[in-house]
Amino acid sequence: MRVLLVDDEVRLADGVRRGLQAEGMTVDLAHDGVDGLWRAREFAYDVVLLDVMMPGMSGYRVCQAMRAEGIWTPVLFLTAKDGEWDEVEGLDTGGDDWLVKPFSFPVLVARIRALARRGGRERPVVLEAGDLRLDPAARTVHRGDERLELSARELAVLELLMRRRGEVVTKRELLDDVWSEDFEGDPNIVEVYVGRLRRKVDRPFGRAAIQTVRAAGYRLAADGG
Repeated sequence: MRVLLVDDEVRLADGVRRGLQAEGMTVDLAHDGVDGLWRAREFAYDVVLLDVMMPGMSGYRVCQAMRAEGIWTPVLFLTAKDGEWDEVEGLDTGGDDWLVKPFSFPVLVARIRALARRGGRERPVVLEAGDLRLDPAARTVHRGDERLELSARELAVLELLMRRRGEVVTKRELLDDVWSEDFEGDPNIVEVYVGRLRRKVDRPFGRAAIQTVRAAGYRLAADGG
């Protein structure tokens, strides 16, 4: 597994690199956002680890530039910023996961492996199901001509359902993809977010696109309901 670590804290980055190398990974280092973006463009990585606050170019801007250029390598933000809206911004700019410093090294390794298993899946310009449209790069959702205001988690749940429209997606798959494989909270959180989506995506428009498949999971109607 090849990992790119972009962090201006040199001692921390060196320590993380040594630890990941001990786990059998190949790790390239960059200490500012500009160099990090160049490496992400020039070389193939399984996962990119991005600090947020860096000289030259923030991690948010690096991730946003990667996504705009069609580089879909999974991105895990490593940051001392632990605010809720900081995490939202990281996910909204195209990040896949978020880990606050100081972090547990075994948890870091587990999250890297989880992201690598998912892979850098190419994301189409726009996902469509009938008149329901989701733009993964712009992080926007429309039902017909009306733009819908969704939180980062709501959008991530809907994105997975739309990528697999017409198929059953299990609760476990939603938890692994949207929250992470080491999620230890209440699994019923999936039902909460599906309920929120229905109130925003379906009910105001008299639709029933998001379906519950008993004892199996959820399915988004291929025609958008």
